[in-house]
Amino acid sequence: MRILGIETSCDETAAAIVGGDGTIFANIVHSQIDDHTPFAGVVPEIAARAHIEKLDGVISKALDDAGCTLADMDAIAATAGPGLIGGVIVGFTTAKALALATGKPLIAVNHLEAHALTVRMTGDVAFPYLLLLVSGGHCQILLVQGVGQYRRLGATIDDAVGEAFDKTAKLLQLGFPGGPAVEHRARDGDPDRFALPRPMMGRPELDFSFSGLKTAVRQTAQKLGDEITYQNISDLCAGFQTAIADVLSDRISRAIRTCRAESSEPITTFVLAGGVAANRFLRDRLQATATEADLPFTAPPPALCTDNGAMVAWAGVERFRLGMLDDLRAAPRARWPLDGNAPALPFAGAKS
Repeated sequence: MRILGIETSCDETAAAIVGGDGTIFANIVHSQIDDHTPFAGVVPEIAARAHIEKLDGVISKALDDAGCTLADMDAIAATAGPGLIGGVIVGFTTAKALALATGKPLIAVNHLEAHALTVRMTGDVAFPYLLLLVSGGHCQILLVQGVGQYRRLGATIDDAVGEAFDKTAKLLQLGFPGGPAVEHRARDGDPDRFALPRPMMGRPELDFSFSGLKTAVRQTAQKLGDEITYQNISDLCAGFQTAIADVLSDRISRAIRTCRAESSEPITTFVLAGGVAANRFLRDRLQATATEADLPFTAPPPALCTDNGAMVAWAGVERFRLGMLDDLRAAPRARWPLDGNAPALPFAGAKS
């Protein structure tokens, strides 16, 4: 089996070819960081235009690297949402055109499901498992019961984790992308110097809130005034990152207890996924949290945590096996919740 996967939901133009056993034959990612750096954030119109310009070449490069043609593909999979709708339209329309021209099946992939299933491509992870999905636009805890079967246990009520990292980096003038910049500076900082809040920590529900923490960082930076030295910024980054880690650890500990108390089938693993899962500090802290709860921990390799075509192709593999195919009437979506029965969340960090 070989599935072509296309990803254009944000600022990476990506295509990959993945086999039924998880072999990645090609995985090409064109980053748009240079295009968006002057704006310290992703500009949707610029992102969509860059996808139009680069996608054909990225797909051709993936096919060349894999030594394949479109005729060798069993199906064409592409992100159909959620994401920046202009970019999603570019990738999914391209996939439709390829499917129509070649007669290959089309698979509309939920971007969040692609993140959720990546660990099954890189390791032997059985359902059901507990998932923390953290990225620039998403922050939620899910019980993953099977392909297309998700129960949302908690989510952010305002900002997503990655969004909080990016906005903190912008405030401190650390550049774009913000997450890696904050993580880098935090290594030189004292996490205990500044007293920063841990929103929602200790609460019985499993939701998150990061807007208050972000505000506290801004207020602390304003109090420093002209004393925005290298060490002050490093200490503030370390305190911010540690506060995030404390909150995530608390929420996951409670989620593990909730699953064990309520689920008739024991969870097999705790999985960390999404772009923020590439943060080594948070990854290590959450691994320790799982170990304390006597639950196996896993996360995709850092290169597969950020947006890429391989995760989309693998989601295509999983759905293809189950006969979960789509026709040309399938439409791109800006929002597409994994748990369709969960209440809608109206705020910026709840783009699922």
